[in-house]
Amino acid sequence: MHALHVVRASLRRGLYAVLDRDDEQLARTLVGAGAQVLQIRIKPGAVDDIVRVARMARRVCNDAGAHLIVNDRIDIALAVGADGVHLGQTDIPLADACALVGTRLAIGISTHNLDQVRAAVQLAPAYIAYGPVFPTTTKATPDPVQGIPALRAAVKAAGDIPVVAIGGITPVNSRAVYGARAASICAIRAVNSAPDVAAAVRAFRGCSPWLKNTGTYGILRYGPASVHLE
Repeated sequence: MHALHVVRASLRRGLYAVLDRDDEQLARTLVGAGAQVLQIRIKPGAVDDIVRVARMARRVCNDAGAHLIVNDRIDIALAVGADGVHLGQTDIPLADACALVGTRLAIGISTHNLDQVRAAVQLAPAYIAYGPVFPTTTKATPDPVQGIPALRAAVKAAGDIPVVAIGGITPVNSRAVYGARAASICAIRAVNSAPDVAAAVRAFRGCSPWLKNTGTYGILRYGPASVHLE
């Protein structure tokens, strides 16, 4: 199965987790508790350090049957055999990334407003991350808070492309996020800094309607991908 479809299918089965430090125990706890996608996000970080962590995470994901995403760096994602790469608005343009990697990587893209979502849709990435939905302290200079109504509009604009909500999300407010029909949630501080990381992952998974009631929410539909991704 194409990496794009594999990653898409995994999003609704668990938390989209982020490994933000060189910590194999944390990586194993995140995927062991049910995270289906693990992104490597080491900032700041030397290339050698990121490669080392990514290779460790590749082994961990293989053991758990999870999927590995590398933040920003296409070269590192390819070098370590990742399933995908996640790009920000200031990274290589999405169209160029699609042309560069072909079918070798699923590509996710961060968006922070509706115009960016609409632009991303034109190239059919594997998923669209949208946020921050709520105030967040994970980034030193976060983008403007979008809120639930904007998230709902982003999901509608994304159509068949799954939307991963990010930014200030907790198990308490995650029900509103899923109510806006987000496919998955990415929570960093609320999980990685929790006293019990495994319990935090399970709490988020317990809020997911995709795991509870597929009859109500249906399944993610795969629309036609761009020429670069098929």
